[in-house]
Amino acid sequence: MFSSLLGLFSSNMAIDLGTANTLVYVPNQGIVLNEPSVVSLLHEKGSYIPYAFGNEAKAMLGRTPADIKAIRPLKDGVIAEFKGAEEMIKYFITSVHKKRSFFAKPKVIVCVPYGSTPVERRAIQDAVESAGAREVYLIYEPMAAAIGSNLPVTEATGSMVVDIGGGTTEVGVISLGGIVCAQSVRVGGDTLDESIISYIRKNHGLYIGDSTAERIKKEIGTAKKPNKKDEKSISIKGRDAVTGIPREIVLTETIMAESIFDPIAQIIDAVKLVLEKAPPELSSDIADNGIIITGGGALLRDLDKVISETTGLKVQVADEPLHCVVLGTGRVLEDFSYFRHVLFQQD
Repeated sequence: MFSSLLGLFSSNMAIDLGTANTLVYVPNQGIVLNEPSVVSLLHEKGSYIPYAFGNEAKAMLGRTPADIKAIRPLKDGVIAEFKGAEEMIKYFITSVHKKRSFFAKPKVIVCVPYGSTPVERRAIQDAVESAGAREVYLIYEPMAAAIGSNLPVTEATGSMVVDIGGGTTEVGVISLGGIVCAQSVRVGGDTLDESIISYIRKNHGLYIGDSTAERIKKEIGTAKKPNKKDEKSISIKGRDAVTGIPREIVLTETIMAESIFDPIAQIIDAVKLVLEKAPPELSSDIADNGIIITGGGALLRDLDKVISETTGLKVQVADEPLHCVVLGTGRVLEDFSYFRHVLFQQD
């Protein structure tokens, strides 16, 4: 009874707790929050206290004085720094409710990587509960992405989705409301950034930061070497590895394709592994229907073409790749009784 009364004062929500960004969906309102998964902490009286969250905290990355640290509390899709994650989730929940209220105790559904361990899933559940949730349910990211892509997940047909997030890539074959086979690899947008940073340091003797790597990826990142006549380039600045003096270089799409070759190969290997594990009947469905790719990584130029050329299957980017996971989770929240079987709680 008391739990039901609390629900009257709360906006139940679906949360895509991503390594790079956190998105919150509220029934009948849609996506109400989309901010970087970053928190900054202020060192005061021997301990760290919350200082800024989301966009404000992200602007501080790599620029903080000694008494402030800006961190990303999630790594590879799971919690790496519990207190920071708890404070960040609490901030996002109260932001959705506009004001702090004792009665704001929402029911929350949170996405988790398929390859996460029970301990990692329990940490996410505990963090959301500590942040003020009344009930917490978990859903695997491949299932949420498939629902958000409007795939027929409850039908007796095979649907294959590849969700490339900031920390992980989730590949799954889904049929009759369940995940038949799946593979989760801890390769995502962050790995691409790290590969770009490493490549530029080794081949051009230049140190660059995460923000610069992300900008390079978004502007000229590509999974396939382009035709020379159509090639784009970008000028970037960094610190010379030898002299320590700021220096500028020009990068091309060909260089970018070379720099991220290894992580792209790992994603393709995961896709091929799941295809090998799929039952023959579902393989036939996938051959007919193709593969849907979602997540921020789906926006990488020509990635769909590379996967298609490697597998020989039709590959399509979802209509809203960045939002598929949270939209799917939101749809489950809105039709809770119909989709209840795709949810679980970690013991």
